[in-house]
Amino acid sequence: MRLLTSALVLLALATTQAGAQGFQAQVSPPRFESSAKPGSVFRDVIEVSNPGQTPMRLKVSTADWVLDASGTAQFSAPLVPGSCRPWTAIESTLIEVPANARKRFRFEVRVPPDAADGQCRFGIMFEGEPTPVAGMPMPVAGRIGVIVYLDIGKGQAQLRVVGSGIGVVNGETLPYLRVENTGNAHGRLAGLVDGTDAKGKTWTFGPSTVPILPGATRDITLMPMVTEGETADFAFPVRIKGRLDWRDQRLDVDVVAGQ
Repeated sequence: MRLLTSALVLLALATTQAGAQGFQAQVSPPRFESSAKPGSVFRDVIEVSNPGQTPMRLKVSTADWVLDASGTAQFSAPLVPGSCRPWTAIESTLIEVPANARKRFRFEVRVPPDAADGQCRFGIMFEGEPTPVAGMPMPVAGRIGVIVYLDIGKGQAQLRVVGSGIGVVNGETLPYLRVENTGNAHGRLAGLVDGTDAKGKTWTFGPSTVPILPGATRDITLMPMVTEGETADFAFPVRIKGRLDWRDQRLDVDVVAGQ
């Protein structure tokens, strides 16, 4: 599978803005998480904004993608086995957005009547015109991707906590939950849990928003809710209790991280 990284800088995958050498495209929303029945048509709209002072031309395409170990999407142009991109249609392969203006971009997914329960996942890519960059051997084109998750029929995640531990994230040692997804659609944890460290200090944690794809087991970092200027200095091990959610699923958490 050829990944779309050569001669391109992937500037934003799960964020709403990319900016380099004049590429200032903004998109909203950064992702879609919805559902559709077999035989139906799912339609929605992406808003593309140009906050710059010059008109902007963007090429538009669809792409398949996978997540790497860090949870970053890696996009590919060729169809992968089982891709649902043949179901999709985009309004145009080229969009022009005037300076300081917004434009609505439509797309749709025509789900076949015999589509199996599961999930349709793909990206919609907006790519700027190549621009020379100092120190680079060839022009660089900024890109921004909008990811679509569409549960088909009875497609849904089945999440459960199967372990915990501690790891280093951006120089900080933080607890994590190991979460398994035995379902046929992705899940993404939300909510808050409470923690008590070895010195008896209490903390509140929120889960990272990395998706857990079907059949995957992923370590979900628990980020401390601290005030500005406060340092999260834990005395491990940390006892973590509470409940996290994904749609109508509830995950009870009662683990000791770092023991």
